[in-house]
Amino acid sequence: METTTLQNDLLVYCITASSFPEGVKQAHERLHALVPFDEKRKYFGLSWPAADGRILYKAAAAELHPGEFSKHDLETKVISKGEYLFIDVYDFMKDIPAIGNAFQQLIHDSRIDPAGFCIEWYMKMDLCRCMMKMKG
Repeated sequence: METTTLQNDLLVYCITASSFPEGVKQAHERLHALVPFDEKRKYFGLSWPAADGRILYKAAAAELHPGEFSKHDLETKVISKGEYLFIDVYDFMKDIPAIGNAFQQLIHDSRIDPAGFCIEWYMKMDLCRCMMKMKG
């Protein structure tokens, strides 16, 4: 595990998956259909446990240009600035369970903020940074 710092809050626009994990791919496909793909755009998956034990999952992306997502009336979330603990998963499309395994390690680390959520940051086509906010 490593740490990184996000210097600024990041506003992202979200589409909620109908279920987890079954609806995750469809949520990402719906999000990608709204704006053109761009390697400069930041893409995420956000997840956390619901009160009833289900996992809530949202496919998310940041705007490259102000107002890009405004016509779509999407939910927004803020990925807060601060210190994050992370594990990079390379070639994740060849081993999707590796993302879940990374989060299993992260959620059991005493340094994470229990009020935070799991963040999949799709940094490149073959790199998913699994991260969680640290306490303090």
